[in-house]
Amino acid sequence: MQILLPWQPDGDQALQRQRFAHERNQLVQRFGGLTSFSRAPAKGLWRDDESGAVVPDDIVVLEVMTPTLDKAWWASHRAELEQRFEQDEIVVRAHLVEQL
Repeated sequence: MQILLPWQPDGDQALQRQRFAHERNQLVQRFGGLTSFSRAPAKGLWRDDESGAVVPDDIVVLEVMTPTLDKAWWASHRAELEQRFEQDEIVVRAHLVEQL
């Protein structure tokens, strides 16, 4: 599972650190660990549907491994993240992994 969370370079750094720490702690508690791709936020672009403008977006990716997919929990958690991070939408995606 991957969660793409917004990083606002000009935002309140203390608040951002608090939000990310809460999320990391919650995921480690539930799944026993996580990987955070946060050294340099990834640079994204998206097109605003209303204005058509291309908007830059910095993100941090959090990843957990889980043997089962609880879609109801993830949908609820995504909604909670959208409120906590004050976002219209946060991407949470699942990847099937075949361990070799």
